[in-house]
Amino acid sequence: MPILSVAEQDQLREELRDVIEYRKSGLSLNWIVGCPLNCGYCVRHLFDNYEMKVPRALMSDDDAAKMLLGNHFFQPHITPIQLLNRATDPMLPRVKPHTLNMLRLLDEQKLTNHVLVISRWHIGPEDCAILNSFKNIRLTILVTNSGIDHKAIEPVDSNIAAKSLRTAFENAERYRVIHYWRPIVPGLNDSDEHLRRGLELTNHAHATVFTGLFYKAQIQEYFKVHGLPEPYDEGPRRKILPETLEERILTAARTFGTGSPLFRKTSCAVTYAHEVADYNGHFGIRELCDICPVAQLKRCEDAWRRPNDQEVDEFARRLGGELVEINNRSIVVSGLSEQPRYLMQHSLGYQVHDVARPHIPNHHGRADLGWPTIKEPQ
Repeated sequence: MPILSVAEQDQLREELRDVIEYRKSGLSLNWIVGCPLNCGYCVRHLFDNYEMKVPRALMSDDDAAKMLLGNHFFQPHITPIQLLNRATDPMLPRVKPHTLNMLRLLDEQKLTNHVLVISRWHIGPEDCAILNSFKNIRLTILVTNSGIDHKAIEPVDSNIAAKSLRTAFENAERYRVIHYWRPIVPGLNDSDEHLRRGLELTNHAHATVFTGLFYKAQIQEYFKVHGLPEPYDEGPRRKILPETLEERILTAARTFGTGSPLFRKTSCAVTYAHEVADYNGHFGIRELCDICPVAQLKRCEDAWRRPNDQEVDEFARRLGGELVEINNRSIVVSGLSEQPRYLMQHSLGYQVHDVARPHIPNHHGRADLGWPTIKEPQ
């Protein structure tokens, strides 16, 4: 794959040139940018590269691997890793060889870190054979399927992802497969039939995550300009999944049944699939756990420990912030951006929240939009 020249890279937004970004589900490595799939709600709108349809590399695979392993946030066997989840699909024909090569490079380091690969494109038996060949990394393939029928919003046939999910699950040996049921959006894919089809796919995964829509200002503007049905009147910072929609999903799950359990959070599903405790420490946010299998609750309970106040205070100060308090739900800090907070969270296995951006009980870390009632934690 051609590597963009320095001059070409200078035309990209700084955030897109920043190959490594720490996100809640892991340290995200994005050394290839550009995607032709044209999903109207894609986060590429946030980086002003939605019109970049042909994937191009910012650096070689080897250089990207060295950058990841040398990153000051990376911890062997601890830090979860995400590959190409921001500006392309890792299973596109031009991209797939680089995705598989990166997995090989990481596996050869004998790392046992979680590695997440998210795709909505074709996954065939020959790909599964390679995915099964990695011996050390804890590999999870998350297949995105929304079931959105509106072709101007999602031109890609959802049957492609459904087939990939079935194929990946049928052939899984060393890796695990997640049905990434997202985004679920009122008026687009929340009919009873959409919910039934989504729940049927839970039979072809080790776990299922359901979640809502990032509707940031740039995505909202794209919907307006292109005359697309606007699901919400505002674009908050967090994902939107209204309370009534969540309850309909859970009710449908109780009615139709599920092949694999539903989870609200990605790390909960990933760690359940690998039979280990949640690396994000969600066990402290107990209302998240009311749909979790008993066996997973026990794993998380056994691993969950309230950290030492002095150690956390020193940790926060080293990162440039300040400890506000440690309670039975989370560590609360001030003066830390998301990336150092995630470092603390994954290092300690305990939720870390910003005092300026409080998590409302029972909203599950989502946007307040569609959650009219603030309930006290149990």
